[in-house]
Amino acid sequence: MDLEYFPLAGIVRIVPVRFGDRRGYFSEVFRDLWFRENVADVTFVQENQSFSAASGTVRGLHFQLDPFAQGKLVRCVAGAIFDVAVDIRRGSPSYGRWVGAELSAANGAQIWLPAGFAHGFVTLEPGTVVQYKVTAPYSARDERGVSWNDPDIGIAWPVAESDAVLSDRDRALPRLADLAPVSSLSPNLELAG
Repeated sequence: MDLEYFPLAGIVRIVPVRFGDRRGYFSEVFRDLWFRENVADVTFVQENQSFSAASGTVRGLHFQLDPFAQGKLVRCVAGAIFDVAVDIRRGSPSYGRWVGAELSAANGAQIWLPAGFAHGFVTLEPGTVVQYKVTAPYSARDERGVSWNDPDIGIAWPVAESDAVLSDRDRALPRLADLAPVSSLSPNLELAG
């Protein structure tokens, strides 16, 4: 597997090797020991899948508070997405900064983001399916979010605001500056570096 490290500490793009022939390809997309030794020593406890019918569907930016803060290993198994991570670790030198990458069924790439990052994506094709492993179970009580189009973050989404398809809940998420302090994100969200 090939690794690419992003400028935000802890974010890693992983591209599994594909072995192809006239039938298609085979790819090992996850191995626990390899992941622990090369990316992060974590345990995944849940795997989620989302289907988005329309291109331009935005999901996020979501995160959970401790003790349910989640690290996520994200991949797109049908269609394509522009995947985004925003640093929400108070005191981090990159607080409020973001990185993004295209994940698609065609490129097979995955993104690892540790706890301490808000996560979201926009679909680039209709009929897109995203799968992600998480390090903590879903907790509705501890789920929070940040507005996908917060101008202070300035994400360069590849969709016009007028064309974005969002849930009512995601449309109402606050700006990063308006979030209540997320001090409950510690100690799991210690700064890497």
